[in-house]
Amino acid sequence: MSEKTDRLLSVLKLQPVVPVLIIDDLAIAVPLARALVAGGLKAIEITLRTTAALEAIRAVANEVEGAVAGAGTVLNAAQYEAAVEAGSKFIVSPGTTQELIDAANDSEIPLLPGAATASEVMGLREEGYKVMKFFPAEQAGGAAYLKSLSSPLAGTLFCPTGGISLSNAKDYLSLPNVVCVGGSWVAPKELIAKGDWAGITRLAAEAFALRG
Repeated sequence: MSEKTDRLLSVLKLQPVVPVLIIDDLAIAVPLARALVAGGLKAIEITLRTTAALEAIRAVANEVEGAVAGAGTVLNAAQYEAAVEAGSKFIVSPGTTQELIDAANDSEIPLLPGAATASEVMGLREEGYKVMKFFPAEQAGGAAYLKSLSSPLAGTLFCPTGGISLSNAKDYLSLPNVVCVGGSWVAPKELIAKGDWAGITRLAAEAFALRG
């Protein structure tokens, strides 16, 4: 598990913000990913919420230099296997089930499992997990809640996702138990619709600068 944890952290530490994407049109996957990578956001989570998602992951993994494609909203073992086959280098789930943990144990590709309560975090720690997704971050209590977990659950790192934007990202990134945040604001629908890749690169660069 420690090797997989290290591999996951090497991805999450590439940047302060991991873009969380919903891709309906396969044609935009590569130019969108290239725009994000150009702005410094190499790790890209493509959620399995559309029929185009798996092929989008495959395209980004195969065609975008520097990109580290991952799959989000993975809910079961079949999706886990399909996402890995498509080229995902990390897997993200909104919550955790034993089926997902078993699938992760059988795979070389690391899982970022979702947790929203202290009990869920403790259960994942018993399974050997030290890095988790805190979701839905704002709705589950926000940065103040996550800060309150840092002492009793020391040694656990989080990637908060859900309701995070440029305006509140630093509230999370300033916490000692946060490695990065996930957000969709770096790739807004209106810029994607216009094919404004330069605009998305600017937003990505702005997000990357949050590291400082």
